Amino acid sequence: MILTSTEQIDSLDFVKGGGVLPVITQHARTGEVLMLAFADRDALQRTLTCGEMWYWSRSRNELWKKGATSGNTQKLVSLHTDCDLDSVLARVLPAGPSCHTNAYSCFDAPPVIAALAHVLESRASEQPKGSYTARLLGDRNLRLKKLGEEATELALACADGDAARAAEEAADLIYHTLVACSAVGIDVDGVVAALEARLP
Repeated sequence: MILTSTEQIDSLDFVKGGGVLPVITQHARTGEVLMLAFADRDALQRTLTCGEMWYWSRSRNELWKKGATSGNTQKLVSLHTDCDLDSVLARVLPAGPSCHTNAYSCFDAPPVIAALAHVLESRASEQPKGSYTARLLGDRNLRLKKLGEEATELALACADGDAARAAEEAADLIYHTLVACSAVGIDVDGVVAALEARLP
C-alpha cells in the first residue's frame, strides 16, 4: 500500500515495534538502499505533510528531520508499507550523503547501474592515468565513435539472434551511453528520470 493519508498511517502495526516502525530508505531512481531508521506515527505524518523525511531516534527518544543540521535532506517520492503493515519503504531523492559517517549510503551496496555511476563520477573527477573511462571523457571524437560502434554491434548481434553476444553488446552500449551523457552533464539520475517519465 502507498501511504498518502493519516487514516492509512493509523492502520499500521506500531505495537510490534513498541510504537515505532522500521523505515528502509531507498533512492527513488537508482534503487540503492540508503539507510535504515525508525518512525512513529508523528514522524510519518510530518513526512507526508512536509514532503521530506522525518524519523524517530530511539537513542535520543525524539523526532528528527533528516538533514536539519547537515543539510543532507531526503525529499519524499513515496511511502510504501509491507504486506504485514509493520514496516515502511521510503523512496527518496537525497540531497547529499545519507549516512551519519558522511557516506552516501549506510550499506555501500549499490545496484549495478548506481555502482557504475559512482565509478564514472570518480573517473571524471580523479582522471586516473590509464583509465579508459577518463580517456573517453577527454576525447569527444573517440566517445562518439564508440557510441556508434556499440549501437551497431548490438543491432548486428540481435539480427543474428546471438543472445549471449547481444547481452554483452547491450552492456557495452549502456556503459558508453552513460559516459557520453556524463560528458554533457547528464548523470544516471537524469537518464532514469527520463525513463521514469515514460512509465504509464
